[in-house]
Amino acid sequence: MSPVHRDQSADVAVRIMRGLPRAGSAAGRGSAVPPGFSAGRTLPIRVELARQLRRRRTQVALGLMVLLPIILAVAFAFDTPSGGGTSFVDLAQSSAVNFAIVALFFSATFLLVVVISLFFGDTIASEASWSSLRYLLAMPVPRRRLLRQKFVVAGLMSLMALILLPLTAWILGAVLYGAGPVSTPVGESFSGWTSVVRLALVVGYIAVYLLWVAGLAFLLSVSTDAPLGAVGGAVMIAILSQILDQIEALGGFRDWLPTHYAFSWTGALVDPIQWDDMVRGAFTSVAYAVVLVGFAFLRFRRKDITS
Repeated sequence: MSPVHRDQSADVAVRIMRGLPRAGSAAGRGSAVPPGFSAGRTLPIRVELARQLRRRRTQVALGLMVLLPIILAVAFAFDTPSGGGTSFVDLAQSSAVNFAIVALFFSATFLLVVVISLFFGDTIASEASWSSLRYLLAMPVPRRRLLRQKFVVAGLMSLMALILLPLTAWILGAVLYGAGPVSTPVGESFSGWTSVVRLALVVGYIAVYLLWVAGLAFLLSVSTDAPLGAVGGAVMIAILSQILDQIEALGGFRDWLPTHYAFSWTGALVDPIQWDDMVRGAFTSVAYAVVLVGFAFLRFRRKDITS
């Protein structure tokens, strides 16, 4: 191969790695794209979602959402209720909604954090670890569309897991304890559709609260080629934030920690609903998520793809 051809080949390779159009191509000359090509048709969500659902880690994560209520039911079967009603755990066997709330109580600050980190931290890092990321961009899939499709699919799987957990717990609780009214430690009770609406508010708040975890894991995913590093990094930062939130000497600084409002969903289980901390928690989480996801797009746009 002549030096000229070697230089041209190297230029093409570099442009593909950086997501740039090839020199002399239709996109490079600023003219029309090749016939039949549409960036809006690349990497369809239904195809990517089906691909991710076939993965073993997705099946295991969703399986854990079903398994946790079963484990809790077995544990409660060997436990004698105290009858005092001093906590949600004491009231877990009161009704299906109470049992679902306890399942969320046990999982919101760790298990769901791990699952969300897994789905979002594995998005780009896994493609890089398989050395398939550069081929996706060379198909070509525009970088912003690639990130958007991956983010949407990870969000759908996370929402699926978040709904599957309380739904399984409610069904199992209805079979074991009956679909009675939900009771709270402060002595209030909600029955009928009111209890279902309150449970939906709890699930909705937890979904919004976990957005900061999704944004952090997503940023780490575009910053490393190791999926375990992205997932583990997000989980470790979440644990660190929870530890710092327990240190009262930090004073007002704790209000800015993303985990400070982790249990603000309890405001949905009193009458009237206490919105203050829920609104603050939702705003804090959304603000963190917007900043982190924005940095992820900026980072990936400028990143040299070598995997």
